[in-house]
Amino acid sequence: MKVANPDPWPDSPEQAIALQDRLRSQVVTANPRPPSFRTVAGLDSAYDDDGNVVAAIVVLDTETLETVETATARGHTDFPYVPGLLSFRELPTTIKALEKLTVTPDLFICDSQGLAHPRRFGFACHFGLVTETPTLGVAKNAWGRFEMPGAERGSYSEITIDGDPVGRALRTRTGVKPVFVSVGHLIDLETACAQVLSLTPEFRQPETTRRADRLCRQLLEELAV
Repeated sequence: MKVANPDPWPDSPEQAIALQDRLRSQVVTANPRPPSFRTVAGLDSAYDDDGNVVAAIVVLDTETLETVETATARGHTDFPYVPGLLSFRELPTTIKALEKLTVTPDLFICDSQGLAHPRRFGFACHFGLVTETPTLGVAKNAWGRFEMPGAERGSYSEITIDGDPVGRALRTRTGVKPVFVSVGHLIDLETACAQVLSLTPEFRQPETTRRADRLCRQLLEELAV
């Protein structure tokens, strides 16, 4: 899968914040066409204390949830760890993995925030703009305020930052802690939540995230050998 060259990469947190502020107005929070997702990909990244980065992408068939293809990459980053700027540590290696895919997924699900981010521009938004594909974020923790949703699967509550709605706390398993869904790019929140529910038939996290995370952990263990 080919990816357009991203903007010049920032050298400092200040430059990264300026880029986020400039790009966030380009995020599209709607479906540009009736959604039809035949394949969906999960992304995950991890790194060690030496700045080595690994990235994994797992593509699934949305009807069967069978794995269609996987791609991985290794890289290195000198960009500092700063909450809210993780895409500047992880995105370059993720793009390297993405370019190894022979299929172009219809939807990407990131283990990260999208609009539910202090500058409304989390990793899922950045990735969506770079790839020009529908993208959403499913995070394990919320960045913002929310009320706990009802206990039943499918229940949700609104996540807000400074009073603005930015996502949903979504219950994917009855009686289990919710996940936190927000739009990345080229998708609306209702469609995003529906896709997350369709990918969680047994577990709290989407199958895309679970499989990408497993593969990423294997890569990180190999680095330590």
